[in-house]
Amino acid sequence: MKLVVDQKIRQLSRLGFPPAAYLGLLLIGLALLSACSGKSANGESGQPRMRDAVPVTIATVMQKTVPVQVRVIGNVQAYSTVSVKSQVSGEVTRVHFKEGQYVKAGELLFTVDPRAFEVALQQAEANLARDLAKLKEAEANLTRDMALAKNAEAEARRYAELIEKEVISKEEYDQRRTNAEAQAAAVQADQAAVQTAQEAIRADKAAIENAKIQLGYTSIRSPMNGRTGNLLVHEGNIVKANDNPVLVVINQVSPIYIAFSVPEQHLAEIKKYMALGKLLVEATVPGDEEHAAQGELIFVDNAVDQATGTIQLKAIYPNKDNVLWPGQFVNVVLTLTTQPNAVVVPSQAIQTGQQGQYVFVVKSDLTVEPRPITDGRTLDGETVIENGLQAGEKVVTDGQLQLVPGAKVEVKK
Repeated sequence: MKLVVDQKIRQLSRLGFPPAAYLGLLLIGLALLSACSGKSANGESGQPRMRDAVPVTIATVMQKTVPVQVRVIGNVQAYSTVSVKSQVSGEVTRVHFKEGQYVKAGELLFTVDPRAFEVALQQAEANLARDLAKLKEAEANLTRDMALAKNAEAEARRYAELIEKEVISKEEYDQRRTNAEAQAAAVQADQAAVQTAQEAIRADKAAIENAKIQLGYTSIRSPMNGRTGNLLVHEGNIVKANDNPVLVVINQVSPIYIAFSVPEQHLAEIKKYMALGKLLVEATVPGDEEHAAQGELIFVDNAVDQATGTIQLKAIYPNKDNVLWPGQFVNVVLTLTTQPNAVVVPSQAIQTGQQGQYVFVVKSDLTVEPRPITDGRTLDGETVIENGLQAGEKVVTDGQLQLVPGAKVEVKK
């Protein structure tokens, strides 16, 4: 072809064509050279050249035991919550804790002015002392009147014998008989007085106990171990018995609950495996995956929520390190059982095509073929393969976008 171009240039020169014609002919020659070059590159068969090997990363298909889990979002709830109120009315004279402080059961929280209740206790004790004195007096009268009644009854019996012998008059006998009956009535009155005094003493003792209880209410103590919230009543405030606002709210955070809901289709498996033993529930706070809390499933609600198609569960956690906090949202993993000999691959190896999920399998000659798969659960960056792969095969985990069936690959470290 180059020879043909040179001959044409010489012919044009002899015929006296201007140099511009040389340039046009040169352009034509370059186009022809390019066409010839393309033909040479394609070869006689017209097939394209083989591309260079595509750099990829690969992973080995593994077979191992994997847990069967349900992953949802849960909400942390206090084990118990107490709204502390005053059971007596009065002025708050002292607050013995700081907001947010951890308090123990029985620890003193507030003091309400106790003076009025101390006076009431002293009055009740004085009433008891008075009624005890009355009881002693009534018992002394009873002892005296019983002796007099006994003597009067003896005289009446003697006079009854005398009147039968007609030694005394009937009037004298009647007098002794009447005296004996009067003494017996006095004894009954004394016994009633003793009983009344005893009832008064019991009432006084009850009043003292009540006064002591009311006085005890002036020292407001924590009913449980827990953490205090905002202080809603300060020193100097007047509070009323069982009135709002509450003084402080205490949450018991050790142990602690996590409530979560799962789709109802998991209910049968949950009941099945729960009947076989304890089910572990792992909880992690978003952003703090290193500190996973281990708990136990303890509650399954008695009805499915028809509005959402879910059922509520609850797990309990020791929470000794206070990782969990009431009101938090956490990632919950409920482990039901384990699946042995499961085939797993890294999740990034799985691609989605028009025919469904597939992976690129690297063959022994370092070429790839797409393999359709049936995937299952995903766990910690790995996916369980139900069908399509066998343990030991190699799959591409990075670089799939440059691959076509039969492409040559270069494995990157």
